[in-house]
Amino acid sequence: MQGRLYYGRPGASRGPVDQPTGTGQIAMPHSANRHNRTASTTRRVMFYSHDTFGLGHLRRSRALSAALTEGDDKASAIILTGSPVAGRFTFAERVDHIRLPGVTKLADGSYVSQTLGLDIDETTSLRAGLIQTAIEQYEPDLLIVDKEPTGFRGELLPTLEWLRITGRTRTVLGLRDVLDEPKVLAAEWARKGAVEATERLYDETWVYGVRDIYDPTAGLPLSEKARSRMHWTGYLRREMTEPADPALEPYILITPGGGGDGEAMVSLVLQAYESDPTLSPKAVLVYGPFLSGEVRDAFDERVARLNGRVTAVGFESRIETLFDGAEGVVCMGGYNTFCEVLSFDKRAVIVPRTVPRLEQWIRASRAEELGLVRMLDETRDGLTCDSMIAAIRNLPQQNRPSEAGADGLLDGLNVVVERGRALMGRQ
Repeated sequence: MQGRLYYGRPGASRGPVDQPTGTGQIAMPHSANRHNRTASTTRRVMFYSHDTFGLGHLRRSRALSAALTEGDDKASAIILTGSPVAGRFTFAERVDHIRLPGVTKLADGSYVSQTLGLDIDETTSLRAGLIQTAIEQYEPDLLIVDKEPTGFRGELLPTLEWLRITGRTRTVLGLRDVLDEPKVLAAEWARKGAVEATERLYDETWVYGVRDIYDPTAGLPLSEKARSRMHWTGYLRREMTEPADPALEPYILITPGGGGDGEAMVSLVLQAYESDPTLSPKAVLVYGPFLSGEVRDAFDERVARLNGRVTAVGFESRIETLFDGAEGVVCMGGYNTFCEVLSFDKRAVIVPRTVPRLEQWIRASRAEELGLVRMLDETRDGLTCDSMIAAIRNLPQQNRPSEAGADGLLDGLNVVVERGRALMGRQ
């Protein structure tokens, strides 16, 4: 087992990883066994996506990996992900994924291992070792880390330190357009050592948004040097994976994203159709993979009683097709869903969550100010059956995002490809 990183011996007593010290034990690989590979022969990209909840991080990594490998037969990518549903997605040619042991976040904010019978420290240690081994063996030219500068509970820090020593792999921190309200985010990053990691361990930071809409790093004590390495890419355009079904009747798409926190929104839409038999058009409801069990069963019973006015499916890996064919959209305010609303130019009503963080509310309220979408706000509008009926009925009168200049916001993938190739030596 020489040449491997040991983040912590299973069963050993360790302090909270959420407060990293940067002193993880680092072992250098056998240099004699390393391939003398240059960026001109192959271009390898590794994505890290901690994915403790939802689909957002994995879906964003899929879009980015497809863009960076498209049309380049010497490019490949691997996504390191903790998502329990990663195997239900298809990936682009020359893109693969490695599933890290999963964890579940409890209501009190703590984490437990999903399946292995290990405690959370042992699971974190196992994940850290797998990450190090994968990067050591794959030898990526570029590592793109999604959202968490230090990884889940600091699991990425030893590998980042090791990469700085070896000096071969360029590192990028990728941030969505909104993280959280500034004070809350500043406290979280201070606790995790994320500011120090961003300053010291990353070559660039890419923000998948537009500076004039929102700055996700507002309130963070980043130096001018670190901010000079930030690149605002624009939003990530989504493309059709296959044509929409022309046989479908007109419909609006109802999507709570991954569905793990979408129960209230789904129930409100169903209540609107139950209360108003004239409400149209029909609705296609995609629960998402994390809305399941007794809650899903109860919703299915309500859908059945609507006699075809609402149809429902649990999971759709090619949801772009449903977006493309929809007359309008009622959705939550996650990053990927917002990109799809803009990309397919759909009139949309966004019902943002406000806990455990205000990310979706900030995004939706700013988008509404710009005329891109309509937000159904609990404080202003009330999340009532009547407000949802009115919002659905008003969808045809809304402007499309393109009428507010959405096309100019969607250059993210082009900028990512440009920056990625520059960092890998293909200026």
